[in-house]
Amino acid sequence: MPIKITMPALSPTMEEGNLAKWLVKEGDTVSAGDVIAEIETDKATMEVEAVDEGTVAKLVVSEGTEGVKVNALIAVLAEEGEDASEAAKAAEGGESAPAKEAPKAEEKKDEPAPAKAEASAKAEAAPSKSDDAAKGERVFASPLARRIAKDAGIDLKTLKGSGPKGRIVKADVEKAREEGVPAGKAADAPAAASAAKPMSDDAVLKLFEEGSYELVPHDSMRKTIARRLVEAKSTIPHFYLTVDCELDALLKLRKELNAAAPVVKTDDGEKPAYKLSVNDMVIKAMAMALQAVPDANVSWTEANMVRHKHADVGVAVSIPGGLITPIIRKAEQKTLSAISNEMKDLAGRARNRKLKPEEYQGGSTAVSNLGMFGIKDFSAVINPPHATILAVGAGEQRPVVKDGELAVATVMSATLSTDHRAVDGVLGAELLAAFKRLIENPMGMLV
Repeated sequence: MPIKITMPALSPTMEEGNLAKWLVKEGDTVSAGDVIAEIETDKATMEVEAVDEGTVAKLVVSEGTEGVKVNALIAVLAEEGEDASEAAKAAEGGESAPAKEAPKAEEKKDEPAPAKAEASAKAEAAPSKSDDAAKGERVFASPLARRIAKDAGIDLKTLKGSGPKGRIVKADVEKAREEGVPAGKAADAPAAASAAKPMSDDAVLKLFEEGSYELVPHDSMRKTIARRLVEAKSTIPHFYLTVDCELDALLKLRKELNAAAPVVKTDDGEKPAYKLSVNDMVIKAMAMALQAVPDANVSWTEANMVRHKHADVGVAVSIPGGLITPIIRKAEQKTLSAISNEMKDLAGRARNRKLKPEEYQGGSTAVSNLGMFGIKDFSAVINPPHATILAVGAGEQRPVVKDGELAVATVMSATLSTDHRAVDGVLGAELLAAFKRLIENPMGMLV
């Protein structure tokens, strides 16, 4: 009677897999435990063993086929003494034959732990019949070892296997990676090829109870934000510096300047000509600090370092569905009142999505302030083409030591995220030190 081999479920959530490679061909004789194929899932490449002995009558699914459903027929074995061609016809014709497949993950869960470990070790140590594509040289390695080596850029030819008959296994590749074995030809593969595939929408939804959610389609802004954040965190080597700034002098000056604001007539009646916020003064301080440390007022490109002549400060503004960073151009040259009024205009039009592209594109740095929400400190993601972004926390009263005595001061934490390609640690520290001086001695922002 023909023996059907179906696509096994290699994990509880697996619905389909890719038949990466057949390790047998039609007419081959196999025994129980022989590795017959390599199956790719979204997380790994795994070997499939025959669960019975016989002759390969037909390979129903060709290697390289993607999206093969779990339990779909992939091959047919003929039992001893059975005609292979007749077995293939009978199986394809739908005769009732027992479907024999690799044990599913659900069936394995009742095995005792030692049995699981033994099965796992057996799968890892089973010989591979794959040949190296380079010169036809045979490199015996498990599929998992090959995958890890490819991701790490390690040439398998440089490794000595510890598995049966010198086969390279997972432990050999991980040891080589830890020891810093030089990359071989595998390192020439594009980095994108080794990126892990994200979970499919269906796989994510399976993790949640049906009826406990609703699907909200992404709008173009959310998609753009997601793409740029992934790009920023994937391609920019971030590092972070944090400093605490005392705000008492700044708060005193702000109060005095607001009290001295002239009154002007508007359509809504008489109003002060300006009303400064702490954020307005942070923008000015950041702009002046960049002028004091010009080597930090830069952007990175592969060919050149772009050194900006002015401090164009982007300011993160929350809007429905996302955020945007309108830019205060030449902020170091503007008065606090001009920055305040311009910021109010930009923020208002940003929330109504009325900004022009030139009002939010470019810039040389950015400020993100979550202090109004009581956030003490955080680290912001750099917004290309910037090389820095300043994350500002809430001002709060904290105990401080002054002249050897304990006192209370209003303190704000500020964290600078920098692109390490453009701004090194010392340079970033110099920029933060200049910012701190201006915040704690705010009269310097009036000159």
